[in-house]
Amino acid sequence: MNIKNCRMCGKMFNYVSGKMICPACKDEIEQTFQTVRKFVAENQKARINDICEACNVSKSQLEQWIREERLFFSEDSPISIQCENCGANIRTGRFCEKCKLDIARGISSKFTKEDLNTAEVKPAGPRMRFLDN
Repeated sequence: MNIKNCRMCGKMFNYVSGKMICPACKDEIEQTFQTVRKFVAENQKARINDICEACNVSKSQLEQWIREERLFFSEDSPISIQCENCGANIRTGRFCEKCKLDIARGISSKFTKEDLNTAEVKPAGPRMRFLDN
């Protein structure tokens, strides 16, 4: 077992993966997210500071949800964050559409069809092994 202390409340819990936050604190964060999502749906013209005050959530947590693409805003919303690559204003995610395309092109140029066709397929070993019962 991997026992850790929760970064939010300090209680000990069985850590499996992800953030070091206990299940109770994760549930609390999820409830706060649902409150924020409902508030945003009802108040589409609200600014980030308005949402933070009304829902008692930190600006950094709100920005994290936007970057994770859990929160979306309409085109007429005053809320925007900056692309991590070029700094352009975006509504959700980490990168603007132009930077996403550039990243995708860069990745696809590294893996051409010729590279995939010439890749060696290594055969499995000559013997098969079984466990004795």
